[in-house]
Amino acid sequence: MIEIDDIKAGYGPINILWNLSLNIAEGKLTAIIGPNGAGKTTLLRAIMGLVSSSNGEIRINGIPVTGTPTWEMAQQGIVMIPEGRLIFRDMTVEENLIMGAFPKDKRSKLKTNLEKVYNFFPRLLERRSQLAGSLSGGESQMVAMGRGLMAEPKVIFLDEPSLGLAPVIVQEIFAIMKRLKDEGRTIVLVEQNFRFAAPLADRFYVMEHGVIVKQFAQNELAQNMGMLQEYLGV
Repeated sequence: MIEIDDIKAGYGPINILWNLSLNIAEGKLTAIIGPNGAGKTTLLRAIMGLVSSSNGEIRINGIPVTGTPTWEMAQQGIVMIPEGRLIFRDMTVEENLIMGAFPKDKRSKLKTNLEKVYNFFPRLLERRSQLAGSLSGGESQMVAMGRGLMAEPKVIFLDEPSLGLAPVIVQEIFAIMKRLKDEGRTIVLVEQNFRFAAPLADRFYVMEHGVIVKQFAQNELAQNMGMLQEYLGV
């Protein structure tokens, strides 16, 4: 579905990704793992058009999208739920969710999609009129995920969704992720919490210093655990 071919990208004169290539299969969960500073977040930003690429090509269903503005990627059904949540703290929970209904063809479905999000996250329904800045870390992550779901995405990029959360909340977040996967959504997950991510992933890409150093499928996980111990300490 998404093909990244020989991408080179970074921030101004500082290059982070070095001729990186990978494929993201439709309807699968692809996990991108690696130590801090490996370039995982930069890769997601490059796909979304938040970081410029100086080389290579990104294709969706065979159509080049390299350099496509981020808002147009949202129109194509691709959303990114960023590291650190980045919710609007001075707006209510529901106002934050409504901001996710940016694509024009989704605005008429606002009420229906709000109901779907509240079904996924009942706690947000209870807090719909509460300022987002007063929420716990776990609730803030639910708002960020719910905001992304308001666009009815076909592809969801999740960047470190468990960061800073208590284990019981992490379990809840990954249970929601499993529901999304079971619905047939394509998910790309950047995650340090390998214990929760591993059972859900169909394919793993291991990054270090801006390149892919290893890739393997779920049925090859056991034989790669030694290598993962080296990179992640799992």
